[in-house]
Amino acid sequence: MSSGAALAETIPAAARATAARLGDKVGLIIGDRGWTFAELYHDARAVASAYLARGIGRGDVVAIWAPNSREWILAALGAHIAGAAITPLNTRLKGVEAGDILRRSHARLLVCTERFLGFDYPAMIAGEALPELRGVVRIDGEGADGWAAFTAGGGGADDPAVDMAEAAVTPDDACDIMFTSGTTGSPKGVLHSHGNVVPLFRAWAVRVDLREDDRYLIANPFFHTFGYKAGWVACLTRGATMLPMAVFDVAEMARLIEAERVSFIPGPPTIYQSLLQDLAGGKRDFSSLRVAVTGAAPVPPVLVERMRAELGMENVVNGYGMTEFGAITMTAQGDPPDTIAQTCGFALPGVELTCVDDAGKTVGPGETGEILVRGRGRMLGYFEDPAATTEAIDADGWLHTGDVGALDAAGYLRITDRKKDMYISGGFNCYPAEIEKLMAAHPAIEVAAVVGVPEVRLGEVGHAFVVLRPGAAADAAAIIGWCRQTMANYKVPRGIDFVADLPRNAGGKVLRTVLRDPAYRGGA
Repeated sequence: MSSGAALAETIPAAARATAARLGDKVGLIIGDRGWTFAELYHDARAVASAYLARGIGRGDVVAIWAPNSREWILAALGAHIAGAAITPLNTRLKGVEAGDILRRSHARLLVCTERFLGFDYPAMIAGEALPELRGVVRIDGEGADGWAAFTAGGGGADDPAVDMAEAAVTPDDACDIMFTSGTTGSPKGVLHSHGNVVPLFRAWAVRVDLREDDRYLIANPFFHTFGYKAGWVACLTRGATMLPMAVFDVAEMARLIEAERVSFIPGPPTIYQSLLQDLAGGKRDFSSLRVAVTGAAPVPPVLVERMRAELGMENVVNGYGMTEFGAITMTAQGDPPDTIAQTCGFALPGVELTCVDDAGKTVGPGETGEILVRGRGRMLGYFEDPAATTEAIDADGWLHTGDVGALDAAGYLRITDRKKDMYISGGFNCYPAEIEKLMAAHPAIEVAAVVGVPEVRLGEVGHAFVVLRPGAAADAAAIIGWCRQTMANYKVPRGIDFVADLPRNAGGKVLRTVLRDPAYRGGA
């Protein structure tokens, strides 16, 4: 592969190519301000120069802990141009959680917001031991560690050092380490390269019909694959205009759709139900809407029909993906409502799917089994965790997803169950083992077990069964309040039952199937 061909498969190359092709086109809109693709690429190069001036480049990691913003994109793209990888941090994390990820990723610099949703982000990690962290850059702060001072510390967009660093970036280089929790109770760093991100999400953008003249309202957070790779990276590959939302709000989304003529929006089904309700008042013009990308919850066929008929959406698509593989399947334009509602679509180009039984044998069409996936988009592995990587990726290159599903004769995937204990609350993956580990630090808790239970608005929420330490006393409200100070809000159990002991099998394993039984809650 020639160097030119290789560079075409990196995030910096995508930004550079779009800036060259569509330099004067507005690529980003925030509030009443817009930036062209040429300006975005120019400003990202200036950020890359600032990183290099601080000694941060190839092989280093930059952590980003902030809501969706122009600076988030520049911090990430600038790091990629400099040859560094990024570690996005969930804005809902608390100090202990963020500190753990900063240490384990070996982050050299943290780019973060100063305050968001009432929290002081630098203060939350002030007590954390972070020996490898060289400093903190506050994107909305003033002074020596503010964004303006940081960018002024480099040689600017025309710095020759940036040319050298960018030319050295290859598809095999790591572009990010995204931490996802798991059954061990400790987050695992998912390592991806430029070469398995850019081609996959370029193919994703083609499947969902993201076009150059689209205006994409990015409601999903940039710390998530959907907001980052299927968000602004996909826009860079296609030349679509980005409109990020820092905080999701349906009323603001409705206003932006009308004011900015938004044509492309992602989100769970509840978003579209809210937009339909808003439209029913006759006060809105949503005629610009063309594409809706949904997932993470069942999609009623009638909702798909209404989105097409009442919101005027030509294309409603549903899909399946995971941090370890990004995007795996998507439905296609023109698929009937029942297909969109009952399946996650078929494999993206370069992606292979199969379902296997407990013996590892491929099952037939319509038969259920664990979903295995390989090909373009699969992670390189779990960062500095070869044992977990070997457990997840077999000798033939198949990633074992832990999800159970079935493929029909046409290759459409239907998810039927989760092999893991994970549940999804408000679109966020929640892993009981991690939440239980955090709860174990409470001075009154001997042991806790958490399960996901149905909830109308969020899909599922956590419910904890708590065994108190001998002689300890605590009430549910106090423990929930403590959890809110200790962990991200989507992880916080919404209900607690105090029990003398947890139901276990002969091997001592907690019987989560018993805990999920509604009859067990409230009187166990």
